Amino acid sequence: MIELNTEYLVKQIDFESYRAEVEKIHHWIDDKTGEGSDFLGWVNYPDTYDQKEFARIERAAQYIQLHYDVLVVCGIGGSYLGARAAIEALNGLHPDSKVEIIFMGHTTAPSYISQVLKYLKGKRFAINCISKSGTTTETAIAFRLLREMLIEQAGEEASKRAITVTTDKESGALVELAKKYGYERFVLPDDIGGRYSVFSAVGLLPMAAAGINIRDFMRGAKEALDEYDNPDIATNAAYQYAVIRHEMYTKEHKSVELFVSYEPKLVQLAEWWKQLFAESEGKGKSGLLPDAVTFTTDLHSLGQFIQDGSPCLFETVLMVKNPAVDVILPGDEDNLDGLNYLEGKTLSEVTEKAMQGTLMAHSKTGGVPNLVIYLKRLNARSLGYLMYFYMRACAMSAYLNGVNPFNQPGVEIYKKNMFHLLGKPGYEK
Repeated sequence: MIELNTEYLVKQIDFESYRAEVEKIHHWIDDKTGEGSDFLGWVNYPDTYDQKEFARIERAAQYIQLHYDVLVVCGIGGSYLGARAAIEALNGLHPDSKVEIIFMGHTTAPSYISQVLKYLKGKRFAINCISKSGTTTETAIAFRLLREMLIEQAGEEASKRAITVTTDKESGALVELAKKYGYERFVLPDDIGGRYSVFSAVGLLPMAAAGINIRDFMRGAKEALDEYDNPDIATNAAYQYAVIRHEMYTKEHKSVELFVSYEPKLVQLAEWWKQLFAESEGKGKSGLLPDAVTFTTDLHSLGQFIQDGSPCLFETVLMVKNPAVDVILPGDEDNLDGLNYLEGKTLSEVTEKAMQGTLMAHSKTGGVPNLVIYLKRLNARSLGYLMYFYMRACAMSAYLNGVNPFNQPGVEIYKKNMFHLLGKPGYEK
């Protein structure tokens, strides 16, 4: 499903020189013996996930589709980015799916939260709260507000059927709340961190409620697991991508990787990718900064810098070869816009030529290395495959850089400062 084009890298990479190191790290991942191995449960999850819980997820999604107009997903970071990325990538930015998916719990901005609450007044809405601990500040604030509003609009008993929680298997605030009020509960496995959790109920329930075929999604992930459970650097595209990133950082002295797509509906996929790589690699004052652009839009804003600015970055382009829909350009008798030379062409043809022209400009003229990742088509199956590809590549890339891919010690510092400033008990000093 995936093809790497290294033609525009400027300098070609000797993958063979990495063979021994890649094989060693592959066994760390496969045997779960590398640093942070307690959080390697995602590696085999597309093959070992709980079939009974999966069936419960499908039933819960069907119930939501039958009884509600809106599902509000409460979560932050890995607790919402994967689901949002998949829903927008597959359903687009103006979907015709029956259930509208709205995201809260990822910000404390009063303007956003008050606007969402106002929008929900009088609507039939359900809540899926996603949090390992149940006490994540942004998510807990949103859930408290939403729960209060839901009870006020629908009543205590009806609200119990409208709320699902995805959390720890045995303990935490959401577990206690679910037990007390009878909310249906789904599990975020102990050995899977948030940014690797899209194949669990964290991603699957919102996706299924949005009408996405989650069986196809998991089938694609399983195909990627089978493909990339392979130590051979000559044939493993996920590991080749990791090695390219490592070379760009250590030998080409690049500090930024730009995720490039040509589809606005892939903006949230880029956000998911940014968290995946930033939290996995950004440690010890090292690592590539993952950033993203959407072309051709951003060619008219950042294009000048990429072409001719500081040589601090390289680009990784994700391109879908066979779009599901297309638009044919018509002719015009007056031709005042000068576009009749495009008459009969499709927008996918125009986009393809824009990509080729940009690759030549940035790589051949500007000297900016470019890697192209071709995805044959974009559907639930191929997206599951692609997201697993990125996760496997990320683990290899972080280990190549000598860091634990599965912790995020820096994230806790702002929380402690915030708790102190807000006067939370236990954080007085």
